[in-house]
Amino acid sequence: MADFILIDSPVTAAVAGGCRALQYGDGLFTTMRVSQGEIALWPLHLARLQYSAKQLGFAEPDWQQLATWLQAQAQTRTDDCVFKLLISRGIGGRGYAPDPQAQVRCYLYQAPLPDYSVVKSTGLKVGVATLRLARQPALAGLKHCNRLEQVMLKQQLACTALDDFIVADTNDLVVEGTAANLFYQLAGHWYTPPLDACGVAGVMRKHIMSQLPLVAERELPLQELPAVTAMFFTNALLGMAAVRDLADRTLDLAAVRSIQQQVLC
Repeated sequence: MADFILIDSPVTAAVAGGCRALQYGDGLFTTMRVSQGEIALWPLHLARLQYSAKQLGFAEPDWQQLATWLQAQAQTRTDDCVFKLLISRGIGGRGYAPDPQAQVRCYLYQAPLPDYSVVKSTGLKVGVATLRLARQPALAGLKHCNRLEQVMLKQQLACTALDDFIVADTNDLVVEGTAANLFYQLAGHWYTPPLDACGVAGVMRKHIMSQLPLVAERELPLQELPAVTAMFFTNALLGMAAVRDLADRTLDLAAVRSIQQQVLC
């Protein structure tokens, strides 16, 4: 069983304050695009939530009940918007130790869809973040609620004139953007960094790889960035956005436009 809670007022937000997701980051979340009353890429969002819940040892909600609840909420919307679903292990337990009897809680927050039209048209200007992501294979790929690294990255980004950062791990291997996965072209071939040590396995990344079987996972050391000829960022809200400028070096936008013509997103 699970509780389903729509966060639509300061009161419900305050009630949510006792949950383990807010106290310890003991939860999962996914951010979904809603268009014409439908949740885009819902099967991929669901598969990642199910995998993540197993990895963290959650008492899982009734996934069909959850899907029905979300779809009912989506059908009330006449505009394109964002659904953010947060699943907490629940409330209770002494300190860090969870209560094995705790009931999972699902919170839904709704927001307007950001306008990405300018960056998708002109391309992104990106640099390289100085902050490095910690390597933790047990959490790699999961969109869990421990996001202080991303908070710090966004603070660093706000002090620049850049659209985003390329973020590397403590071994100086490129992982992702601040809130997006990335694909890069090297020697005429397309790759994406593996996510077996850290990073978030985005649903748009998976969706694009399913349509582009020639894209492979390959490590990208920071020292190889000057050899990259094209790059694009992806996430569930943005879709795809080409990088026009990488560390003050112009990249090939036409190569990305060619990929965009092959992908439905």
